[in-house]
Amino acid sequence: MTRTTMSRRILGVICVVGIFLIIAIGRLVEIQVVQAATLNEEAAGKMSQTHVLFGTRGSVTDRNGTVLAEAQMRYNVTASPSQSLNEFSRTVDGKRVSVSTAQAATEIAQLVGKTPQAVIDILNAALTEDPHSEYAVIAKSVDLTAFRALDALGIPWLYFEQAPSRVYPNGAVAGNLVGFVGEDGQALAGLELSNEECLAGVNGEQTSDRSARESITIPGSQVVTKPAKTGGKLTLTIDADVQWYVQQVLAKQVEDQHGSWGMAVVEEVKTGKLVAVADYPSIDPNNVNGTSENYRGSLAFSAPYEPGSTMKPLTASMLLDQGKVTPETHVYSPYEITHDNGANFHDSGYHASNLTLTGVLVESSNVGISQVGDLISADKRYDFMTKFGFGSTSEVDFLGESTGILRTPDEWDNQTFYTMMFGQGFTATAIQMASAYQALGNGGVRLPVQLVESCTADDGSVSKPSLPGPVRVVSESAARTSVDMMENVATKGWLRDKLAIGGYRVAAKTGTAQQADGNGGYSDSYIVSLEGLVPADNPQYVVLVTIADTDMNTTGAVAPVFHDIAAHVLKQYRVQPSTGSAPDFPLNY
Repeated sequence: MTRTTMSRRILGVICVVGIFLIIAIGRLVEIQVVQAATLNEEAAGKMSQTHVLFGTRGSVTDRNGTVLAEAQMRYNVTASPSQSLNEFSRTVDGKRVSVSTAQAATEIAQLVGKTPQAVIDILNAALTEDPHSEYAVIAKSVDLTAFRALDALGIPWLYFEQAPSRVYPNGAVAGNLVGFVGEDGQALAGLELSNEECLAGVNGEQTSDRSARESITIPGSQVVTKPAKTGGKLTLTIDADVQWYVQQVLAKQVEDQHGSWGMAVVEEVKTGKLVAVADYPSIDPNNVNGTSENYRGSLAFSAPYEPGSTMKPLTASMLLDQGKVTPETHVYSPYEITHDNGANFHDSGYHASNLTLTGVLVESSNVGISQVGDLISADKRYDFMTKFGFGSTSEVDFLGESTGILRTPDEWDNQTFYTMMFGQGFTATAIQMASAYQALGNGGVRLPVQLVESCTADDGSVSKPSLPGPVRVVSESAARTSVDMMENVATKGWLRDKLAIGGYRVAAKTGTAQQADGNGGYSDSYIVSLEGLVPADNPQYVVLVTIADTDMNTTGAVAPVFHDIAAHVLKQYRVQPSTGSAPDFPLNY
């Protein structure tokens, strides 16, 4: 071979290698520059995975910090049915032993509350639908203890998903107010729903790399791409201890009296804050399906009723405010009356006809209050009633809250014109009635009703509900005199022995009202109520109790509950005993 020929061959090889180098460099540029973004995205999709970082829902507490609702992480137990067909081994006492699917199913079943066959059936059902199935749910929402025990079994085809849940540590205590969330974490009722903006957490995201084999997360590869945010803490004005007590005594009396339902409210006179709002039946948010849909909210906010004679002190305060009467005003009060406009009604029982206004309240005379009620016009009475809070929702604006029914004077018929004076012909909620009595106890000034104290955000900032200002309803002297007459009811009425609380003066008024029959008339069933202020000489608390369809069918059915709640609240808050004697107004002339 000549030197010229060899040179040509070497040159040819160099050219070929050069061509290959040019092609390789071009391909490298194409991969690393031109297609870099696309390939990186594809690689990330194959080698990394995104996880949800659950934003923790905020807690709900009472005024003292007692937790009524809180978030708790639970876990869904899932399996890879196709992998479950194979035995696996584990070390026991230093030896490797084989574990069959049947044995693994038995171990799982013991921890999730199922039978071994039920676990096997879940796996088989998934395989029947798809022989290569990689996913089947064995159990939902197991707690941390069960999760740890299951994880410790080391079953390679068992997997876990986080399942944020809601728990209510005090069960049914204030469950009617707090409400509940669904299995998907969405708020469905009560304060949980109405205060979603405060309580809701915001989910975040985290990515991590995974191995090509078995999709195992590579330790240390986790990167938070979007931080989760924790919801705020909702603080209520409710006192959980008082709420529990009120619920207990109310439930017992409703059951003992074979009543249909009951309500009890405790409200602070000087602040308008609700201390307890109890309903019976009531819901345990941990077991929503255990309660009928009719009782999954709060009756005190949503179930208006005719308040009956508990309205009479309010009517008296209007008359006193306008200077039309005094506690000793003579009121002719026969058993039955027919007014000039044709309205006819009678009292629940016979009594002396020569009553004073105080006697009208003590004897609870419908006839008597109607004799003086029309000393002020219908328009003026309507104005008073709206200022007392009737005809509109309370400042709480509770979900499903009713306005009650308060028609304008032009809609009042001849009968209604009078019956509204003694609590018939209009309806009110227990919250509205408690608020009206709060005004009497607070010198005639009605304060906005408050159930939510504040929302504390995760960053520590605190926001409070926006509330309207106080409303002057009646004069201070009119309010004080009304309370004094109610104290005569407590000391001279037929329930005086049941209402007496040692060391404290009590102002109260009973109420009995027929329930509507749905056809524009009244049925034979009654709602009985007792509402008052303690201590009467310096009112601190409104206490209201209402029960429907009692065996006694009189206010004697609610007097024990009123007494026990009032006595408990006075003791719980160490209220100073009363001073001085109860006012002594004549009942007859």
